[in-house]
Amino acid sequence: MKKDGITPDPAAVFPLRVGESVTNIRPTVTNPNITVGDFTYFSDADFEKHVTHLYEWNGDKLVIGKFCQIAAGVEFVMNGANHQMNVLTTFPFYIMKGWEMPPPEPSDLPLKGDTVVGNDVWIGQNVTVLPGVHIGDGAIIGLNSTVASDIPPYAVAVGDPARVVRYRFDEETVAFLEKLRWWDRSVEEINEMIPYLTSSDPGAWEKLKEYL
Repeated sequence: MKKDGITPDPAAVFPLRVGESVTNIRPTVTNPNITVGDFTYFSDADFEKHVTHLYEWNGDKLVIGKFCQIAAGVEFVMNGANHQMNVLTTFPFYIMKGWEMPPPEPSDLPLKGDTVVGNDVWIGQNVTVLPGVHIGDGAIIGLNSTVASDIPPYAVAVGDPARVVRYRFDEETVAFLEKLRWWDRSVEEINEMIPYLTSSDPGAWEKLKEYL
């Protein structure tokens, strides 16, 4: 039976049963260089204002998976924030009015590629994610951290710069979850899995093997 008679809707902007303090990101995004999966939410409004320096001419993208939990104050800094560093001045004359400088070649800019966040990632309050970082499925980023390098799946990372302090599960469990990919299942299947996904008893997790 549907909870409260409602089916989870990834297109609903406000997913909470009460209030509008949390927004589903995907239905609010207009920038074609930002891709966000179903049911990923932001504990605030206007997510795109928190993605800075995303300029079309750099060609980079922000890609975020499904079921991520992104707290208030999180900022994604994209490649446009970087300045040319292999020259005598870092001042970007080419974007300022009146200066006679053509744009530098992409190969002369410190571009670091797309920023990619996996599925079921929890990013704590006031985290800054720097350009080109990849955060693996199931990772947790502690509040006030600065993510400057890749974070593996199911790692817990904190600090400035963020460092892995532990892993949430052993290697066997991580491999199992990466194979299960519960976030790609239908709403009906996920509802069936919820008792096992939300249990703190490892014995209950064994039930999920039936879904492979």
